[in-house]
Amino acid sequence: MTNNAGKKNVYITRLIPAPGVEYLQEHCQCRFWEQDNEPVPQAVLLKEVADVSGLYCMLSERIDASVIDAAPHLEVISTMSVGFDHIDVDAASARGISITHTPGVLTETTADLAFALLMATSRRLIEANRAISKGHWKAWSPLFMAGRDIYGASLGLIGLGRIGKAMARRARGFGMRVYYYSRQRDEEVEAKQGISYLPFDELLQYSDFISLHVPATGETFQLISTREFNLMKPTAVLINTARGSVVNEEALFAALVSGQIRAAGLDVFAEEPISPDHPLLELPNLVALPHIGSASVETRSKMAYLAAEDMVEVLAGRPPRFPVLNA
Repeated sequence: MTNNAGKKNVYITRLIPAPGVEYLQEHCQCRFWEQDNEPVPQAVLLKEVADVSGLYCMLSERIDASVIDAAPHLEVISTMSVGFDHIDVDAASARGISITHTPGVLTETTADLAFALLMATSRRLIEANRAISKGHWKAWSPLFMAGRDIYGASLGLIGLGRIGKAMARRARGFGMRVYYYSRQRDEEVEAKQGISYLPFDELLQYSDFISLHVPATGETFQLISTREFNLMKPTAVLINTARGSVVNEEALFAALVSGQIRAAGLDVFAEEPISPDHPLLELPNLVALPHIGSASVETRSKMAYLAAEDMVEVLAGRPPRFPVLNA
């Protein structure tokens, strides 16, 4: 039996992998929102945080000032994610509440997914699978489900953080020419990985594939919209595993319908979960995934443990390994 005497209260907004649960239960008095297929309702969250010292959350929860104000004893918010735009950092900072996240651990897994999405989109794998299930495959044909080559094509990376660099390594393994745009040029990475810096507009003009790897900020909000689609090749493919807010979805829909670009692969959307009757989902040249960039058993287990470990560190009065630096 677990001895909960003297342990601080923690609320966890979703069922999480066992390593995180076990570590938290060893050190804290835990409560969970146990409906794994839907986020905790805001009214429930406001009630549950009233007596907690730690709040363990996901991207699906909006941890705004109302939640923070409802938690007078809160010491730490630990999010099982790299991004933290769902948390009101200013409101937490004003209260001296620590915020932790889980960078690094999901880099390779998310890059795997981004490159898989690039491949599925370029070679029309989802369309081809549907063609079989709908009985459209009548005979072999030279042009039936013909996609585009990846080997030898050009990849433009917008953002060169951990995941962007990991994506570049995969692309080079496929013989791709890799360009990148970032606010800061990294000549060391250029030399090491054999990639080239291009200004933003030139990258859009020259790239066969464009992959987004930037955080959700005011600066990146709808970074890709009508003007940017007009600069792209009509054969271009857009991949977004970053944040849905980076792409103007109405402009993307128009670009896909008109043939301004050839296809897109999305793992993220402006509103999540995206409505099943959203117009984008009706397009044959869109591959859509339900935000599964880090969704491997191994990586999600590591993320769960890391978020739990940092929460316990803060509650014990020690500095976390991965604080949100401006908190």
